Amino acid sequence: MIGIINYGVGNIGSLQNALIFLGLRSTLSKNPDELSQCKALILPGVGAFPPAMEKLDASGLVPFLKDWAEKERPLLGICLGMQLLMTVSEENGLTPGLDLISGQVVKLKDAPRSIHIGWNTVSPRYSNDLIPSEGYAYFVHSYACQPDNAETVIGETTYGVSFASVVRTGNVIGVQFHPEKSQQFGSAFLKRFTDGIF
Repeated sequence: MIGIINYGVGNIGSLQNALIFLGLRSTLSKNPDELSQCKALILPGVGAFPPAMEKLDASGLVPFLKDWAEKERPLLGICLGMQLLMTVSEENGLTPGLDLISGQVVKLKDAPRSIHIGWNTVSPRYSNDLIPSEGYAYFVHSYACQPDNAETVIGETTYGVSFASVVRTGNVIGVQFHPEKSQQFGSAFLKRFTDGIF
C-alpha cells in the first residue's frame, strides 16, 4: 500500500488514478498511525510553500515524516511536495522546510515567463535507475530546488537556466514535474519508484 499524504494541498485525484493505472493500491490519510502501515509515502503539493508548510505542521506530520526518512523508508515529494523536502524556501520570505534534503528553494531565474508551465525535457544528470533516459514531463511552478550537494541532483531541466527537476538522498526522492500528468514518462517513473518496494 502506498500512502498519499492528505494535508489539504495536492492534486490527489490524478495521482490516485495514475497509481490505479499501474495496478497499485493507495490510501489517502493524514493520520501517522495509518500512514505508518504503508510501504511508501507520496507527498503531493500545489500552490505556495509557506501555507503548505503551515498545513503540514498543523497536521502533526512533520515529526512523523522526519522519523520516516531517518528510517530510510521510501518517500516521494511531487512538485511543491519536492520543495517541502528542502531546508528552507525564499518564497514570500524565508520559511523552514522539512530539511530532509539540504538546500534552498529559490525563484526561477532568467526564465522566459514567471511561471514554468507545460511540457519540458527531463535529462538524467548521471546514470541512475529512476531517470535512465531523457523524456518529457509536465511542469507547473515558479520556484525550484537548489540542493547543497550537487550529487543529490539526478535529473535536470532547462527553463531559462538549468534547475534540479529530480533529486534523491537515499530513499527520499523529489520530482518538480507532475508524474501523474506526464503520460508515459510519468507512469514509467512511478513504476520505477515502486518496483523496488512491492
